[in-house]
Amino acid sequence: MSPSRRKANGSRCSCTRGEIDGISGGESFDRTCTHCNGSDSIKPDPASSWFLSSLSETKLDDSEKLRRIIVASLKGFSVGTGIKGGLALFSIVVRFARRRSSSKSRRTGDFSNSEAISMGIKETLRYGLFLGTFAGTFVSVDEAICSLVGHQRQTAKWRALFAGLVAGPSMLLTGPNTTHTSLAVYILMRAAVLASRCGIKSKRFGSICKPLTWEHGDLFLMCLSSSQILSAYILKQESLPSSYKSFLNKHGGKDLSILQGIKDLASAKPFTNLRAIEKHYKSVGVDIKLDPNMRIPCSMIHGGESCTKHGLTFFLQAYMRALPVYVPVYLIPALIVHRQDLLKKQYSILGKGLFGTARSSLFLSTYCTSAWVWTCLLFRTLDTCNIPLVAIATFPTGLALAIEKKSRRIEISLYCLARAIESFFTSMTEAGYIRPPKILRRADVVVFSVSTAIIMHCYAQEREVFRSKYLNVLDWVFGVPPPPPPPLPSEET
Repeated sequence: MSPSRRKANGSRCSCTRGEIDGISGGESFDRTCTHCNGSDSIKPDPASSWFLSSLSETKLDDSEKLRRIIVASLKGFSVGTGIKGGLALFSIVVRFARRRSSSKSRRTGDFSNSEAISMGIKETLRYGLFLGTFAGTFVSVDEAICSLVGHQRQTAKWRALFAGLVAGPSMLLTGPNTTHTSLAVYILMRAAVLASRCGIKSKRFGSICKPLTWEHGDLFLMCLSSSQILSAYILKQESLPSSYKSFLNKHGGKDLSILQGIKDLASAKPFTNLRAIEKHYKSVGVDIKLDPNMRIPCSMIHGGESCTKHGLTFFLQAYMRALPVYVPVYLIPALIVHRQDLLKKQYSILGKGLFGTARSSLFLSTYCTSAWVWTCLLFRTLDTCNIPLVAIATFPTGLALAIEKKSRRIEISLYCLARAIESFFTSMTEAGYIRPPKILRRADVVVFSVSTAIIMHCYAQEREVFRSKYLNVLDWVFGVPPPPPPPLPSEET
C-alpha cells in the first residue's frame, strides 16, 4: 500500500476493506472516504477522454484541461501527417521510378519532381492540421461542457455526440475549395456500421437490425458497389474521382478507345473510334478489322482471341499488375509494427506478409478478370449489348471478394460502396434527376460532421462495437476511459 493510503495516525484507510474496483495501481478507492477523495496519488489520468463522466466528483484544474487539449491535438496532428505523409512519400517514390524507367521527355502540363514534393508536403501539413484541430476541438468542447454545465453523469450520453459534431468542420483546413465527398461518404459508411452494431445489441432495435447480421452481407455490398463502379468505368468515367479512375484504368487493362467503343455500342450510338481501336491493337502486334455492324463487343474487348483464352491471359497480366499494389500494403506495416520481433520471428512475419500479398493480389486480379468474363458471357448468351446488361454483368464481379480474409472484406466493401454512392449521385445530378440545394454549398462537411458525431458517441458509450485496431488509435489520441464507478450512496437511495 502506498503511504497516501494511510491516515495521519498511520492506520490503514477503512475503504481498503471494500470490494470496489481500484483505479490506481490496482488498489481500491472509495469516494465516500474523505482521505481517499483528497489523495493526490489517485487522481485519474487527464489524458483520458471521459473520466469526468465516470468520476463525477473529480475535477481537473485548468492546467490539466489545457494539457489534455494540447496532447490530443499533437497526437491528432501526428496521425494526420503520418498517414498523408506516407501516401505522399510512396507516390513520390513511384513517380521517380517511372521517370527513370521512361525514356520519354516531360509531358506538357505534368508536374516536375520539385513541384510534386512541394505539393506532397503541403498536403501532409494540411491533413495534419485537419486531424490535429479535430482532436483538439473535440476535447475542448468536451471540457467546456463539463465546466459550464457540470453534472458530468447527466451530460455523458450526449457530450461526445455534440463535440464530434462541432469538430467535424475541421475538414475545411484541408482546403476551403477542396471537396472530400469520397472521404465523407466513407466515414458515413463507417458510422452506419457502428450504429447498426449498436442497434443489433439493443433490446429495442435488435429485431429490426437482425438482417444486418447476415454472414455474407459484405459480399452483397461488394456486388452492388461493383455494378455501379464498373458500369461507370465503362460508361461514365467522369463520375469517378480522378485517382480512383486512374486506378481502374490501370487494372482494368483496356485502352480508353476500347472503353469508348463499348460505350457507343451499349448506348446504341454510331461508332466514333473503331479506327482508333484497330490502331491500338496493331501497336501491340494484333491486326484486326472491326465490323461496324457488330452486336456484341467481344472483338473489341479481346481482339482476335477467344473469350476463354482472353480470360486466362488477362488474369496472368492482372496478377502481375496487382502485386506491386499489395507489397507495400503488407510488408511496410509488418516492418513497422513487428520491428522488434523481426530478428526472432522474421520467417513467420515475412511469410504472413507474403501470403497476404499473394492472397490480395489474387483477389484483385480475379475481380478484374471476372468483370470482362461475365460481360462477355452475358453478351454472348443474349446476343446483345445495352446499358442494363452492363450493370447486370458487373454485379457478380463482387463475389471475388470471397478470396480475401473475412476481416478485410467489410473494409473493402465499405470503401467501394462509398465510391459507388458518390458515382451514383454524381451521375444523377449531371443527368438532372437530383438538384443539390443552393444553400448547402459543402455537403461533404455536413455529412462528415454528422458521421463523426455518431462515431465519437459510439466510442464514448459503446466501445465494444469497435474493432481493436481502430479502438487502439482512438484510445491513443483521446485516452482510455476508465470503467464506470459504482453509484454514489445518494444515487442508490
